[in-house]
Amino acid sequence: MSITVNGLDELKKLAGSDLGTSEWIEITQERINTFADATGDHQWIHVDPQKAAEGPFGAPIAHGYLTLSLFIPLFTELLDVQGVTTKVNYGLNKVRFPSPVKVGSRIRLVGRLAEVEEVPGGVQITVDGTIEIEGGAKPAAVLQSLSRFYA
Repeated sequence: MSITVNGLDELKKLAGSDLGTSEWIEITQERINTFADATGDHQWIHVDPQKAAEGPFGAPIAHGYLTLSLFIPLFTELLDVQGVTTKVNYGLNKVRFPSPVKVGSRIRLVGRLAEVEEVPGGVQITVDGTIEIEGGAKPAAVLQSLSRFYA
């Protein structure tokens, strides 16, 4: 369930808050292939199910950057900021991929609004995110994301 805030003042009050958990999404071979086409990364471990079945993970795995790119749609399930003119992905402080995501797996985001700081014309938020794999012992990704919201 999404937390909705209206404006920068309400957003500032959420600093240090847990944002909850997104819904699960399945990582399909079609999604992996589409990402490979978009990025030009057609390494066999991602796009060749037969060869990947014989590889180190026993199945095709999602690109790490595919998993990372899903942060935004998963994050929008957690926090909806209304009453601003512009929302900008500002970057990342840290990203790690502790565990591969096999085709057919489901992932979700657990988020925490670690910090809200003022920047000219708006605020910058720092979100600590963990992308979990359903039934997995380790997360698919652990990251710290920066976004800016302008009034």
